[in-house]
Amino acid sequence: MSKDPSKPNIVLILADNLGWGKLGCYGGGILRGAATPRIDKLATEGLLLHNFNVESDCVPTRSALMTGRHPIRTGCRQSVPAGFPQGLTNWESTLPECLKPKGYATAHHGKWHLSDIPGSQFTSALGYTTEVAELPYIMRGVAGKDSENFCVYDLEKRRLIDEMLVYQSEDWLSRQVTAEKTFFLYHPLVHLHFPTLPHRDFEGKTGQGEFADSMAEMDYRVGQLIDHLDDLGVRDNTVLIFASDNGPEFRPPHRGTAGPWSGTYHTAMKGSLRVPFIIRWPGKVPAGVTSNEMVHVTDIFTSILEIAGAEAPSDRHIDGISQVAFFKDPAAVKSRREGFLFYIKDELRAVKWKDWKLHLVWEPKVNQSSGKLESPYLFNMVRDPKKETDILAYNTWVMQPVMRLRAAFEKSLRSDPAPPDPLKGL
Repeated sequence: MSKDPSKPNIVLILADNLGWGKLGCYGGGILRGAATPRIDKLATEGLLLHNFNVESDCVPTRSALMTGRHPIRTGCRQSVPAGFPQGLTNWESTLPECLKPKGYATAHHGKWHLSDIPGSQFTSALGYTTEVAELPYIMRGVAGKDSENFCVYDLEKRRLIDEMLVYQSEDWLSRQVTAEKTFFLYHPLVHLHFPTLPHRDFEGKTGQGEFADSMAEMDYRVGQLIDHLDDLGVRDNTVLIFASDNGPEFRPPHRGTAGPWSGTYHTAMKGSLRVPFIIRWPGKVPAGVTSNEMVHVTDIFTSILEIAGAEAPSDRHIDGISQVAFFKDPAAVKSRREGFLFYIKDELRAVKWKDWKLHLVWEPKVNQSSGKLESPYLFNMVRDPKKETDILAYNTWVMQPVMRLRAAFEKSLRSDPAPPDPLKGL
């Protein structure tokens, strides 16, 4: 337990495929089938962002979060089924690795998705036998050693997994507080990734189906972690961040919603990029504040390092920008980020700059791309938030700052190239 206000504890909770419009504090909640009172209350205790941006899907976002680097640099370009080569290379420096030299005890309980093992999907899949593919396992391990199989991950374990993870985190947090250690906990939930199967205790709870029941359980699990921090007496010196890795799922019947925004994850649409983000830091971050300032998932890496007094690696390009000053005083301080490039795999799909967004490829729905546009589409995200009218012909001046941003990024890529893509051509 940290007693030093200059080195607070840090808890990072990451939901899976939680769209912008699902939570009550983002206009959803009971309107989407399940109230989310615990996360809604958390939003009143800290800063809620309306313009927090992530990558196209699970692996790219999680690699950006852990390294502060765009996935086009790290090689974590896409999520693929187990058994394919994917994940972070050994030379990448992750967030917990950067925190440990500052005395932080670190733990990860939940979905990792940044390294690969032979495996398959759920064991009830048609045609599945252990003769053709290995069983999927929940794994456990410690830093510096190979992980070991803990238990088979089947559909019933899918219902239990978020409860199991909370118990793991509660036990670990209790031990760190008893030992008076400053801690960093990364707790990536499995909800609301498909299949959205709730714990049996939540089955039928909302009367609105399994998706809504799963959302109710997710809110409850977040509340359990919040309550445990309070019970341990570490609330006032703990930075608590809640966010989502991606926009909503596109596959029925598990499809989520991005609220007013079009698109789902695996696209460059607004519903893919913008997801929930809440940060609570009592006495440091003002309570009950919302902001439309632009923040990117890579910024969380550098912001957490600044909060902890830790250093980012200096031997590589770091894309994240610390937003600590903005988080502490959002009424007076602007975000330090002006824009970013958005890739899917190794294809540049869009560039976001201030209130403008340039689409080089138009794919409003997954797998419905018309290819690279002969003439890009330009939208003003404030005047036309649903991106209904291309106004490039009347605002060609915007191309200059956008192209400068692109040129600077591509120049940095040439000096810091990504590892080869083992999946290219498949």
